[in-house]
Amino acid sequence: MQPPWEEESEIRALLDRYLIGLDDDKIDDDWMRALFTEDARVAFPISGHRGIDGMVEWHRASLDKFAAHQHLGSSAVLERSGPDRAVLRANVIASHVHHPGTEGDPMFQAGTLATALAVRTGAGWRLAALEFKVLWTRGAPAGRPS
Repeated sequence: MQPPWEEESEIRALLDRYLIGLDDDKIDDDWMRALFTEDARVAFPISGHRGIDGMVEWHRASLDKFAAHQHLGSSAVLERSGPDRAVLRANVIASHVHHPGTEGDPMFQAGTLATALAVRTGAGWRLAALEFKVLWTRGAPAGRPS
């Protein structure tokens, strides 16, 4: 059995690994399965996806709307809701660079509050839900005028 601090570090690392992976082109089935449960739900401000099947493609399609992106996350606050469940909350600033030739502001940025539900599975801790709530924006998302 892991000491509590080690287990909580493993849980917090799920969100860190997710954000780094988005920007490090690590989006593949192995990466996704190491982070999410089979029935996981992810909700971005403009769209969402449920279930591990198709989640790689959904993430790629969301990110490919931009020429570049970077997701900076704060330390995650962790609240246990039982021995096999924990809620994570962190601030995330997401910066997205529009493709060349896009009119208006060359960037879209959003300050968000990320909330995640982590659960213990037979393969270790995984995210069962991840949601981003927009707190502020600068510029326009892909496909929308500034």
